[in-house]
Amino acid sequence: MNEFTSLRQQAGLTVTDAANRLGYTERQIYRFEKGTAQPRKGVIELLRTLKPHNDESKEEQPPFTFIDLFAGIGGLRRGFEAIGGKCIFTSEWDRYSQKTYRANFPDDDHEISGDITKIEAKDIPAHDVLLAGFPCQPFSIAGVSKKNALNRPHGFACDTQGTLFFDVARIIAHHRPRVFLLENVRNLVNHDSGRTFQIIRDALEKELGYHISCRIIDAKSWVPQHRERIFIAGFRDRSDFTLDTLKVSASAEGPKLATILHREDGTEKPDGHFIDGKTRKVSSKYTLSAHLWQYLQDYAAKHKEKGNGFGFGLFGPSEVARTLSARYYKDGSEILIKQKGKAPRRLTPRECARLMGFDKPDGSAFKIVVSDTQAYKQFGNAVVVPVVTAVAEHMKPFILESADAPGVMKIRASA
Repeated sequence: MNEFTSLRQQAGLTVTDAANRLGYTERQIYRFEKGTAQPRKGVIELLRTLKPHNDESKEEQPPFTFIDLFAGIGGLRRGFEAIGGKCIFTSEWDRYSQKTYRANFPDDDHEISGDITKIEAKDIPAHDVLLAGFPCQPFSIAGVSKKNALNRPHGFACDTQGTLFFDVARIIAHHRPRVFLLENVRNLVNHDSGRTFQIIRDALEKELGYHISCRIIDAKSWVPQHRERIFIAGFRDRSDFTLDTLKVSASAEGPKLATILHREDGTEKPDGHFIDGKTRKVSSKYTLSAHLWQYLQDYAAKHKEKGNGFGFGLFGPSEVARTLSARYYKDGSEILIKQKGKAPRRLTPRECARLMGFDKPDGSAFKIVVSDTQAYKQFGNAVVVPVVTAVAEHMKPFILESADAPGVMKIRASA
């Protein structure tokens, strides 16, 4: 008998109980029992603290459970944890994002699952809310332009990413969660003259029978960044919910870049390689080389002559930045920070964390455990946390009002 089995039995849990309590499938529990798979250290620690199963009813239960699909570094999750939800399943295929996710959610009692296309819906635990920021490259303006240039298909014609929406749909069809929230780029609405978005609406409303509300929300009311994303909220049961009534402040009232930039007066706190240890200012590595800065200026001038809008974005502390993209690691051209007497600089990954709402200027730091290149990609692909939190708060009364009883909602696949 291995340690997992021994601790399970001491806690008075059956295999089914353990699967439900730990967020695994029964198949995974049997693998732990046989020793063909190993649970995370946190799972063993949790089992050691569990009381016998007959005392479980006395323990506090979360108001709802949710799963985190195409999880990235956990932006959607952070918004729904903020309103009391418990994440019981995570899927993210990128190993670098998995590393960041684990570092920032170290107490999870479930593993991070990989490629969602290879995971059967029945192996995902029942849940109340489904969250999914499914890949947006096939629908984004930049993604479409790139695929057109390479003569490659995009949208639902793309075999690798465009059809990943249907993995979301098959999981919804199997588990029938009470609520879902999907997020994507604004261009999803206009892609292929609106046909792509109509396919999504038809799948959610006509095929799956959900009542949905959609809204494009600009993050500039919460963070100093012009970043528009579409949110699609769905409810299994009809309700009065609508995203249209979510209050969004006027853009002029939003924060400016000064709220997320490192201090340059020598008082910045040490923060890895982002800050020079002697000067307490941003490391010189983030300042553009003279060659790159000249190239970007020449490139912008050339396209300006042709009447194109391509070029770098140069910003000061009192301004609001363009959209941070996953390509930021290449040259940082979309968001360059002005510097007196020298070339501009890129944002540091720490500033990107703040710009996306993962981090706060007061030092409450999101853990960045990957290279700058990977960090830029991760934040560029992420959702803005304060926006998600605002959406989650707006949805909360409707998520909770239809609960069958206090505690976790009772969801059945056959519902």
